[in-house]
Amino acid sequence: MIEVDREQVLAHRIAAQGLHRDVADPAGLAVFDLGLQSTQRDTAAIALAARLPGPVTEESFVEDPRFVLAWTHRGAPHFHRADEIGQVTAALVPLDEDDAMARMGWQRKQVEAAGMGALDGLFTAARAIRKVVTRVMTKGAVSEAVTKIIPEGLSYWCRGCQATHILEQVMRLAAIHGGVRLEAGAQPATLAPLAGRPRMRTTPDPVAATAAVRDYLHLHGPATPKEAADFVGTKTAIAKRMWPDDLTPVRFAGRVVWLPSGDVAALENPPEPDLVRLLPPWDPFLQSRDRAVLVPDRARQKEVWKILGNPGALLAGGEVAGVWRTKGSGRKRLDFTITAFDPLPPAARKAAEEEAERVARARGFADLRVSWG
Repeated sequence: MIEVDREQVLAHRIAAQGLHRDVADPAGLAVFDLGLQSTQRDTAAIALAARLPGPVTEESFVEDPRFVLAWTHRGAPHFHRADEIGQVTAALVPLDEDDAMARMGWQRKQVEAAGMGALDGLFTAARAIRKVVTRVMTKGAVSEAVTKIIPEGLSYWCRGCQATHILEQVMRLAAIHGGVRLEAGAQPATLAPLAGRPRMRTTPDPVAATAAVRDYLHLHGPATPKEAADFVGTKTAIAKRMWPDDLTPVRFAGRVVWLPSGDVAALENPPEPDLVRLLPPWDPFLQSRDRAVLVPDRARQKEVWKILGNPGALLAGGEVAGVWRTKGSGRKRLDFTITAFDPLPPAARKAAEEEAERVARARGFADLRVSWG
């Protein structure tokens, strides 16, 4: 069994996720094998700007018909290759009742209280969403219409809206099975039918589920079943049932972790991560579930991953070396504040400021100002 250190692991992930900018076409980026999370406007475009050698703009990306935005892993919005959305959907069909309940996450108790099984609740909601969303509709309009035709236990009274809504996580998990996507770049959140409106499948697809776990291990490995389960949004025991056969065990930090066998050579001798990038919140690199590997210091972890309002991360020399935030001045200038955890050499600071220019262009700003915290 080979043994690797933290520097090798981080360098391998940086290369696997395309941060060396050695792929020119976004469709060729490996991060789309798993999906590119887009929880906040512009975050996907900034993640691409960190990976593509050419210019990136939010408008050109969201209008690219090769990609589709949908609620997928853990109910979070992700961009996927449009021609792979069927496989993504198949991977999201729970393996059984236990898996379905685990994926309900923070709303599982409400589903239990409704007296319904998780699978029944999921696909009842999916059928309702499929029936309602026959055209482009705002999320609020969909929620209002769906709530009228689902069992009461799958909805709740919202004090803020003074209205009854379908349970949020149930809606997010069910939408893709109902053949519904999100309108990229739309505010407020807007839903629409998927092109071709595939038939709803309720039968688990272990092969597709296993492929998603393998993609996680390729981009975020070497890793454990628990970490893969956390990404999928299920239990460790369920992830072990999705565990690929073509894996190689690796010893890292005193424990055994796993990697696709075809990636072992790349892990043993990864390219030097001599680069500087500004990563957005929820960037794929920050989605690894072993945060202590990415940022060993607990105080610094709290700076990178906050309960609300995550900053972006400064990646320099193979390390998460700081955080950054922006504030727009109308649509003319974008002000950056970059805070390094430790002093950076002048060349790294200059490179970070050049990266800020790429972020500003991706967000549609012609001018910027950078200050160091």
